[in-house]
Amino acid sequence: MDGGAMLAAAVLCWSCGVVGALHRTDLFPFGPLSGDLILPEGDDETSRALTLPKPFYFYDSPFSKLYVATNGIISAQDLPMEKQYVDDGLPTDFPVVAPFLADIDTSGGRGQIYYRVTETPSVLNRVAQEVHRGFPDAKFTPTHAMVATWENVAAYEDQSQKTGLSNKVNTFQAVIGYDENDSYVLFLYPEGGLNFFGTRHKESYNVKIELPARVGFSRGEVTFLLFSRTDGPFYSVTTDENSVKSLYQVGNTGIPGVWLFHTGSNYFFHNIVPASIGGLLDTFSPDTTTPEYEYLDNIFAGETKVDTYTVTEESDHQVLYNRDVPEPRYSSEPAERQYVSPKSSEGRAEQLQEQQPQLEVVDVHPPERTEPPLSPGGHVVSVDEDVDLNTGVFQYTTENKETCAKFQHQCSQNAFCSDYATGFCCHCRPGFYGNGRQCLPDGAPQRVSGKVSGTVAVGLTPVKLNNIDLHAYIVVGDGRAYTAISEVPEPVGWALMPVSQIGELFGWLFALELPNSQAGFKVTGAEFTRHADVLFYPGNQRLSIVQTGRGLDEHNHLTVDTVINGNVPLLPPGAEVTMEPFKELYQYYPSVITSTSVREYTVVSAERGSESHSFYLKQNITFRHCHHDNLASVPETLLITMERVFVMFVKEERTLRYAITNKISPDGADSSEDELTNPCYSGNHDCDTTAQCIPQEGLTFRCQCATGYRGDGQNCYDIDECAEGVSSCGENSQCSNLPGSHRCQCQRGFEFGYDRRTCVDIDECSSSPCHINARCVNELGSFQCLCQPGFLGDGFYCSEQTGRPKSQCEQHRDSLQSGGPDGRPSVGAYIPQCDSDGLYRPQQCHSSTGHCWCVDSRGQERPGTRTSPGAPRADCSRTDEPERPKTRCEHHRDSVQTTSPDGLPLLGAYVPQCDEHGQYQSQQCHGSTGYCWCVDSRGQERPGTRTSPGAPRADCSRTAEPERQKTQCEHHRDSVQTTSPDGLPLVGAYVPQCDGEGQYTPLQCHGSTGYCWCVDSRGQEKPGTRTPSRTPPVDCDKPDRPKTQCEHHRDSVQITGTDGLSLLGAYVPQCDEHGQYQPQQCHRATGYCWCVDSRGQEIPGTRTPPGSASKDCSTEDEPERPKTQCEHHRDSVQTTSPDGLPLVGAYVPQCDEHGQYQSQQCHGSTGYCWCVDSRGQERPGTRTSPGSASKDCSTEDEPERPKTQCEHHRDSVQTTSPDGLPLVGAYVPQCDEHGQYQSQQCHSSTGHCWCVDSRGQERPGTRTSPGAPRADCSRTDQPERPKTSCERHKERAEATISGGYPIAGAYVPQCDADGHYIPLQCYDSTGHCWCVDRNGQERSGTRTPPGTPPKDCDKSDRPKTQCEHHRDSVQTTSPDGQPLVGAYIPQCDEHGHYQSQQCHGSTGHCWCVDSIGQERAGTRTPPGGLRVDCNNPDSGASSSRPESVCERWRASLVEHYGGKPDPQQYLPQCEPDGEFSPVQCYGETTYCWCVDQDGREVPGTRSHDVVKPACLPTVTPPTARPLPRPDVTPLTNTGVTLLYAQGQKIGALPLNGTRLDASRSKTLLTLHGSIVVGIAHDCKENQVYWTDLSARTINRASMVSGAEPEIVINSNLVSPEGLAVDVKRRLMFWVDSSPDVIESANLDGSERRVLFNTDLVNPRAIIVVSSTGTLYWTDWNREAPKIESSSVDGQNRRVVVSDGIGLPNALTYDFSSGQICWADAGTKRLECVSPNGSGRKVIHPSLNYPFSMVYYRNHFYYTDWRRDGVIAVSKDSSKFTDEYLPEQRSHLYGITIATTYCLPGSH
Repeated sequence: MDGGAMLAAAVLCWSCGVVGALHRTDLFPFGPLSGDLILPEGDDETSRALTLPKPFYFYDSPFSKLYVATNGIISAQDLPMEKQYVDDGLPTDFPVVAPFLADIDTSGGRGQIYYRVTETPSVLNRVAQEVHRGFPDAKFTPTHAMVATWENVAAYEDQSQKTGLSNKVNTFQAVIGYDENDSYVLFLYPEGGLNFFGTRHKESYNVKIELPARVGFSRGEVTFLLFSRTDGPFYSVTTDENSVKSLYQVGNTGIPGVWLFHTGSNYFFHNIVPASIGGLLDTFSPDTTTPEYEYLDNIFAGETKVDTYTVTEESDHQVLYNRDVPEPRYSSEPAERQYVSPKSSEGRAEQLQEQQPQLEVVDVHPPERTEPPLSPGGHVVSVDEDVDLNTGVFQYTTENKETCAKFQHQCSQNAFCSDYATGFCCHCRPGFYGNGRQCLPDGAPQRVSGKVSGTVAVGLTPVKLNNIDLHAYIVVGDGRAYTAISEVPEPVGWALMPVSQIGELFGWLFALELPNSQAGFKVTGAEFTRHADVLFYPGNQRLSIVQTGRGLDEHNHLTVDTVINGNVPLLPPGAEVTMEPFKELYQYYPSVITSTSVREYTVVSAERGSESHSFYLKQNITFRHCHHDNLASVPETLLITMERVFVMFVKEERTLRYAITNKISPDGADSSEDELTNPCYSGNHDCDTTAQCIPQEGLTFRCQCATGYRGDGQNCYDIDECAEGVSSCGENSQCSNLPGSHRCQCQRGFEFGYDRRTCVDIDECSSSPCHINARCVNELGSFQCLCQPGFLGDGFYCSEQTGRPKSQCEQHRDSLQSGGPDGRPSVGAYIPQCDSDGLYRPQQCHSSTGHCWCVDSRGQERPGTRTSPGAPRADCSRTDEPERPKTRCEHHRDSVQTTSPDGLPLLGAYVPQCDEHGQYQSQQCHGSTGYCWCVDSRGQERPGTRTSPGAPRADCSRTAEPERQKTQCEHHRDSVQTTSPDGLPLVGAYVPQCDGEGQYTPLQCHGSTGYCWCVDSRGQEKPGTRTPSRTPPVDCDKPDRPKTQCEHHRDSVQITGTDGLSLLGAYVPQCDEHGQYQPQQCHRATGYCWCVDSRGQEIPGTRTPPGSASKDCSTEDEPERPKTQCEHHRDSVQTTSPDGLPLVGAYVPQCDEHGQYQSQQCHGSTGYCWCVDSRGQERPGTRTSPGSASKDCSTEDEPERPKTQCEHHRDSVQTTSPDGLPLVGAYVPQCDEHGQYQSQQCHSSTGHCWCVDSRGQERPGTRTSPGAPRADCSRTDQPERPKTSCERHKERAEATISGGYPIAGAYVPQCDADGHYIPLQCYDSTGHCWCVDRNGQERSGTRTPPGTPPKDCDKSDRPKTQCEHHRDSVQTTSPDGQPLVGAYIPQCDEHGHYQSQQCHGSTGHCWCVDSIGQERAGTRTPPGGLRVDCNNPDSGASSSRPESVCERWRASLVEHYGGKPDPQQYLPQCEPDGEFSPVQCYGETTYCWCVDQDGREVPGTRSHDVVKPACLPTVTPPTARPLPRPDVTPLTNTGVTLLYAQGQKIGALPLNGTRLDASRSKTLLTLHGSIVVGIAHDCKENQVYWTDLSARTINRASMVSGAEPEIVINSNLVSPEGLAVDVKRRLMFWVDSSPDVIESANLDGSERRVLFNTDLVNPRAIIVVSSTGTLYWTDWNREAPKIESSSVDGQNRRVVVSDGIGLPNALTYDFSSGQICWADAGTKRLECVSPNGSGRKVIHPSLNYPFSMVYYRNHFYYTDWRRDGVIAVSKDSSKFTDEYLPEQRSHLYGITIATTYCLPGSH
């Protein structure tokens, strides 16, 4: 039988079988979601080279690159033009793998071609299974695979032909799998995938010749005899169109459409070997190009068997998987190698009997498909079925399905729960990220804490790690992860430096995400286990690392425990470890992630020099995966890039540190393109560490504060959700603020309910906490233990009662005697009196009020026996009549429970009233509420007879009439809740009184408080009619009159709380019927009484205690003399709060009997005393502190000088009326100690302030309203402007009555300094506030009543500053609301910054502070002493020692910042002795780090949290530690280098072209104790020059190895900054910003001269153009900044630029254009201009904070204070092109360029 007949028979026989065709869904995963690259559209396209991780063998030759072409081929060499091969058959001139070689065209969107190189385990698994099926004896475990897919591609068609394009398209796939020895290729042709089988020849000259596609392999040309070439071996699968058509119908693997070939080996390999399963393709002749098909009968007979997989869980939650895991629709064949489609499989799966080779990684869950998922048994699972996975662990049914309703508490409080067909999943809410079970706020930095334990052998010495601390801090916004392990024993500390994998976990969890990727925390959440095995070379030491995520703690910090066991190579002490950046591929599966890699590192030590080492890392991370969400997709592979790896062991601290910068991206993606596209993907942005960088179009981006923070994105502040009332905490819970979030905690006695959100009461009684002889009573949030009858104790311990039990009276008495919070009796409480037998005494008296009454045996008051204090008491000794048998009424009455179980009376219970015969009285009344009603003979209430207290009672002798409909009053009355849920009456509720017709009675009274008032017909109170208890009520029929002062006073007293219940203890004035104060006033709660005058003022000496005889207030007092100034002063002090309670801490003047100031005054609260003059003014120098001897104030003052105009004016003001009353509102001028008018005057009554001239005349436009910032009266007058609408309004409102005093109660608008209405207006008299528009019109909905916070009229989102947070956090009141005397409260200016001078309001001490509120040493002054000038930076500095480096640096920066640094700007924090504080922070932010004694940052300590890093002073190295010599360490083999100044060092950063070569950067010179600012380079002698702000010197050093610095100038320098070197003239120039001079000298320091010392304010940068002999410098005078120039000899000085600039910090010269260029820290612009002022242009509009700049080859390089790095800007594109951030972050100052030759124009 020939080949064609054999193929036909095979096809016919196949059609009779049960084999299922290959479907498209059965292809290997492809497309962008699988990490594929896409070949560009076209007719003849070739991919860029795919560099293979390891070479693969094709035939017998290794190849390291692959190319994919449009025309259906893969090549190991770059392809020629298609016309050289597309129309030819095999062999080809170049290596080819051809699944379908034809003229294919994807132009116009006709198909896509995908390709990738992958290590994905699911792909490798499947390749391995197919190879072992086709080649059972092969020992093949693939390590890599290349997948190429042609999807819906079309054949090339001539566009010139009139016929339309064909719609026939093909889909096919080729997969190359290989290991280090062999390669295999799979061709896959899905059913319906081939619709055209050949293409036409492009050069057929209108002859329609169609060439069938070529399928096969060709080695390409090979060399022989040295110079000759010939065709290599090849192999063809098809020969004609029919064989092409059969590709998807048959195959050589037992699966139609799947073809497998052995294609190469490193051992002898002659030609391609096809697979042959079941004899489908028996043999192929290596020497022929056409395969011969042979087909065996019954190849599909037999029983179906399908593989299964199992998942088991061991201890520690490590998930293990078996190795024989099938791909969907594929099965590992049993011994018979039989195949059936999964669709025909009906039975349960059986385990694979044939043991397959073990693979390293497996795919547990197959990739998701659009069709229903397959169960392990091979059939679709319905949610209604019972499916036994036969694991012995889990059975799934709809009955035990987990749903959100049951398990939502497993989700984070920042997540929502979603139900799916098989269960539920948690998903983080917008603004948060994680796996749903744990969610963190987007963009916020993250902290990690945990313990490290285990045993590590260093060499032969095992060292045990006993739970030492691990802390990590991750800046999520740019992927920086810092890890520190403390208390590490020294040998292990050095040896573990290369094991950066400990910290890499945190970098992966929170890596910077590039597009189409996600950091690890989004997959694993906070609960996971990571196993890592490290094998070191060349010593073969092994180390095991197990890290377990334990979840998030109460601060939302991740908790991870680490266990390390094994051996590590010994590293010598003091060694340095360098690890280059590297990339690692992570493989993702449901529930497990794996990776392997080889790392190299270098160890440099003094003993061994430089050594190279490596290790092999294999790791897997297991976690809890929610498989119910079928739509959730995780990429199969992601690439983690670790760009910077910094490791060190600090011996002095015994701390091991790792610092790593991490990014994560899809496998195969070119992250460099994204990084060049937008700064968010490279971390090259200035967003705050608590902000997200959101990429925008092009290079633009937006900074958005992280969830839980607010600000502008560059400065973000934590939102206190608890304080702002936006927390999610519910009832009975307590809110605790966290950085970026908050935490809800249940209050004591409560716990979280099932949903983990609601706080429910804890039933403490369920745990039997009480004594065995006590009973437990559960209460809301608490419980009580009560001893059983016959036992005494507190309930937790009860002892048997020995004497008689306490009587009801004794229990009643004892309970009230210990009723106060401190166990003492409450003041004013009534305490029963008991006799010796414990019975109530017949007569009871209230010790506070003096009232007495008689009681019965139950302690109930006998009606009609109460007498007032001083009145004759009732005779309580009369005996009661003998009792007769009880009637029903009496039984009812006596059955009422009037005492609690513990013997205390129950107030408010209704007790029936019986007549003398024991029958129900026809009218019954409730003793507590005052309600009365009629009853029948059975005691049942007669409807419609109930009356309220005080109202006329119903006539109970009349028969009941039919009821009418209820009126409004009756509805109101009956709706009042008068009983509690347990049926007891509610005392204190007001119940309206209705008349017989159901209308409101004109006079209403409150039954509990006794207050009465008049109402209208609708029951609304008529103002001014309310009277207190025991005073005659108002005649409600009389017309209203205005309220008197007494009535206003009385009605303003708050007598009820917010809950409507009365407030006990408040004093309420008593007014007579005319509204005047009654002569005698009494406090109802305390019983005190006193006499008052007509104004209600107490008459001294008339107050009497309760029970004593009252004064006779009717006697006429002697006429009072007018009050003196002292008495007015004393009486004007507010000593009580609005609710009548005393105000503690107010100073009250002491007057003598004549009303004059006592010569010595003392503060009653603080104890300070001082002497005063006759006007009460303190005499300087007389104040003494509490406990110290007081001054003798009797000594006479020196004779007074004559009064000045101001004093005459002041003393002439009439402050009292003719009748001696004070005149409120009179303005009294204020004079200084010399008697002159104080420049600022204030009206003590209205609160308005204004400026005056020397004659006391008001300066127009300076008046400010109360509470508004006052005008600066020290400034000269400005020309008067016309009055504004607000000012005219205010003038009208301030119109006065006769006598010159303002109208009381008038509303006066408040205007700002410019005369405009301030947005918030307040009515001083009523306390109401509201917002207004620019015209002063009230904005609706903004009015707030007194006592409530006013609206924010500016709607300003400015977050609180550190000062405001500090100020508002000070506790000024005690828990009971009383003020706390003595607390220091910071003073903040209008911008929220600390005022430079702070004073303690109680003690009077004052001191100066810096921008973060820290006291400046030596500035504190006692009360009354001369205060320090805090605006002078040197004020208060100790003269006993010179300024330290820290203090000099600080003073320099304060000056540079203009005296007031911004909140985010850095100032060194110094200790009182001048040394650096161990913790340093950026301004008012929480961005902090640790430093050593020299102020150098300790790597890995950066933090951005409210909790500052733990930087202990003991951590810093000892001061006796010898410092290294400041030798020069130059770079080698570098042509152009940037030199930059960074505090105490000069760094060198080479340029590679114009790119910053960060990999070769190093420290050129270390200068301990210096502050290097200006820097310049002499290209002729290769020397570097610099200014030292600390030492106040100018220095230089040769840039050769070992050179030491040399001081050039060391005298008469104060703040040397900018520096320039004139190479041509051998001169140097510098600016000194303190004396404001520009000087020059020779390069050796000789011939020094001052060029300019006038018209300079803050000179900063200076440059010299040697070629023209011109100097240029900047002066950032904040009032008038400018850039000037002159000749080098100081001639021809002129201004170059003076407009449109702010803080011109940086200056450079563009030699190519001859322009001056500057970078402005004020305008944020980089600009250039010609020396003559023309041609000005903006190079870049939005810099960060530039300091210094240099120009080189069309690029500007500047140091940036916000990024703390070097930034590159292209002059041509005006874009940022590069960035360099040193490992140790601090401000960079000057920058210059150093070359081995002098650049053109520089000499």
